[in-house]
Amino acid sequence: MKYSGVLTKMQTENGSPIQYYLVFENDFLNMNQLLDRAVSISFRKYQCLNCGLDKKIFRMGFCYDCFYLVPQAADWVIRPELSKAHLDVEDRDLEYEKKVQIQPHVVYLANSSSVKVGVTRKSQIPTRWIDQGAHEAIEIVEVPNRYLAGITELALKDHVSDKTNWRAMLKNDIKDEDLADWRSKLEPFIPEEAREYYIANNTETNLEFPVLQYPEKPKSLNLDKTPDFTGVLKGIKGQYLIFEDNTVFNVRSNEGYVVEISVN
Repeated sequence: MKYSGVLTKMQTENGSPIQYYLVFENDFLNMNQLLDRAVSISFRKYQCLNCGLDKKIFRMGFCYDCFYLVPQAADWVIRPELSKAHLDVEDRDLEYEKKVQIQPHVVYLANSSSVKVGVTRKSQIPTRWIDQGAHEAIEIVEVPNRYLAGITELALKDHVSDKTNWRAMLKNDIKDEDLADWRSKLEPFIPEEAREYYIANNTETNLEFPVLQYPEKPKSLNLDKTPDFTGVLKGIKGQYLIFEDNTVFNVRSNEGYVVEISVN
């Protein structure tokens, strides 16, 4: 079986375990069904997710020119405290920015390699946690816009990490944490503007990933250096495909790459 198309992040469906799907323009592939099978990935060309041209991907699936033009790659996406749409202030595209920024956002704690704080739109729960490879997560505050979530995350980053160690996450070198207890400890550091939105009584969410074998020493597949790869798929966690030889492939980091996938 052969499938081809431009990579975008895998779509997910929460379950026991989580279901993963690669969605191409003309193909739809349930990745869970490929576990324990030989999978080949071959790089064919680039296709910028904005302009559609065969130009080298710079970041986030966009070529260099589009990355500095499209609102989906503006600074506020990575640094939500820079959001200004609630003030009617445009960055790159005010209509888009209002649509994304002025909606319920959640500040959360997630445990993927250790406890970290993060921000996501409420509509992206639990997708965001799945994409990060978190096996447990809990909400701290739910606010009406991205700016309030951003300043809350910024304040809490002084007391808990905002990074994921991807190697530890993939090796499953993790331990369970009492996230409700962590939330209580962090409550005093929530900014005054967001304090009324504190969530005190919910329980943590636990997530189960489809992994048969974790890599001992993960090595990342780079399609620019290795355009053709074949390996036995042993697991999927976060946005990573995990292969038997310890090779791991971050689908999201390769958005905008046109590939052919063969299944034996």
